[in-house]
Formats: sequence, structure tokens, C-alpha cells
Amino acid sequence: MLPTSGRRMTRTTILFVSLVSIGFIVATFDVRDDGDSVANVMREGTQSIFEPLQKAADWVASPVIGFVDGVSNLAGLKEENDRLQDEVRELEAKALASAAVTEQVRQLEAILGLSAPLELPVVNARIYSSGPSAFDNARFIDKGANDGIVVGQAVIDESGLVGRVDLVSANDARIRLIIDPLVSVGVRVQSTNETGIATGRGDGPLRLEMFRATFGVKAGDLVVTDGSRFPPGLVVGTITADAAAEVGFVLRATVEPAAHLSQVDYVTVIIGWTALDADLQDGVIDNSVATTTTSTAVTTTTLPPPEG
Repeated sequence: MLPTSGRRMTRTTILFVSLVSIGFIVATFDVRDDGDSVANVMREGTQSIFEPLQKAADWVASPVIGFVDGVSNLAGLKEENDRLQDEVRELEAKALASAAVTEQVRQLEAILGLSAPLELPVVNARIYSSGPSAFDNARFIDKGANDGIVVGQAVIDESGLVGRVDLVSANDARIRLIIDPLVSVGVRVQSTNETGIATGRGDGPLRLEMFRATFGVKAGDLVVTDGSRFPPGLVVGTITADAAAEVGFVLRATVEPAAHLSQVDYVTVIIGWTALDADLQDGVIDNSVATTTTSTAVTTTTLPPPEG
């Protein structure tokens, strides 16, 4: 029994002495480290041991983290790009609207400053609709009979002759453009002072026919109304190519309309003009409906009213 108790005492004594020694060493180490605690020293040691492992882990994880951040940034950039594109589209729409308003103001100012020949009264109107198809050379304006508009009146813009009124209601009217085959205009070539008939062909230049021409025409010659069906001096257009006059033959040429018919927005209707050639059906004399009565003193011709 005694030997066993002695061994236990010896182990306890050794453990006690060891703990005291370790405590003494730690205390001494703590003092010699100029105030740095042993906890700090151990932490620094641990950090120096694990620092290479941490760097390796960062080296492996950095590309993955970068990829994730890149994907996140791409999503953000896409949203920003979409937002900027929406802003650009909105600004473009505003710019177009502003340009359209500017053009409308320009046309309106030009129309308001436009005067008809012979100081004839006029009515300014706006085109609000085209014909039922792209091939219908008709336009509808927002003025009508209540404003003094009647069938047959000339319609112009700042560039020249646009057409004539061919249908009227109380507050609206329809314009038949000069390029329509149903419309013919008595014209005069200013360079030669000779007259002819310009007729629409559905699109493009008008067909000019001069039945008694003695002089040729040249490209660029100005063509105006001759004062028969329409008031005199209205610009119709210009000759597109040279054409020579031949005795016994009709001089034929083409006339480019001065008015930009596809862009017309505001127009002026010349009211108060009575056509001198009321017997003309758009430039062609209709003898089949004219009746002549002769007496010893007076010859009277009864003519049909202008075509509606």
C-alpha cells in the first residue's frame, strides 16, 4: 500500500512542479516581451503559421469571387444600358416632335404671309386627311362653305399651285391635286408668253400640250397659270426638258410641279375668283353641252355651270 501511495504522491508533486515552472516561464516571457502579452505572441505565431494557408485560399477563391462580381456588374450594366437607350429614344422622339412643330410653324407663317394675285380674298386652311388610298390624289381641309369656299376655287401654298376644290361641305372641303388626271390647268410659259394645257398624270410631272406654239421651251422655264380656269400668275412649275415647236404639230413637254405635294400641310384657298372660261371642263371645251341661239342683232351662248 505504501509504495502505491508514494507513486501517487510523486506524480502529483511532479505535476505541481511542472505547472509552477510553466507559469514562471510564461510570466518571465511576458515580462521580457516589453509588455506584449503571451496571448498576443501566441496569436502572432498562429497567424504566421496560417498566413500561407490563407493566401492560398485567397488565390483559389479570388477568380470565383471576381467571376461572381463580374456577372453582377454585367447585370447592372445591362440595366443601365437599357435605361440609357430608353432615354435616347425619348429624346429622339422629342426632337422629331420639335422638328415637326418647327416645320408646321414655318409653313403656317409662309401661308399667313401669302397674298393672292389681284388682291383676291383668301381663306387659310389646314390639310387634315388624305384620300382613302396612297394613289388617290385628294386632300381634305378644315374649311368649307361656311368660310366662303366653293367648288372650282384654286388652292395654293407658298411654293405654287396645289390643286382645286372639287367637293365642299359646310365645314370641310376636298382638294383635287394638280397631278390628278382629272385636273387640267391653263398655263403660260413665261419665257415665250405662249399658252397651253398642263394635265396631271397621276404622279410625277404634268403633261404640257401647246397647240399653237411657235417657240420651243427649255428646261427650267417657269410655267404659270394663264388666268382662265385659275387666277393668272400662279406658279405651276418648271419645264423639265427642252422641246422644239414644229409647224402643224402639238408641242409636248413635261412640267415639274413647284409645290411639294407630298409635304403640304397648310394651304390657301383663293375665293372670289370667277373663272373666265366657265365652259372649260378642266381645260377641255365641252361643245356637246353648249347651245347657241342667234337673232338678227345678238348672238347669245348659254353655257353649263362649272363642273362640280
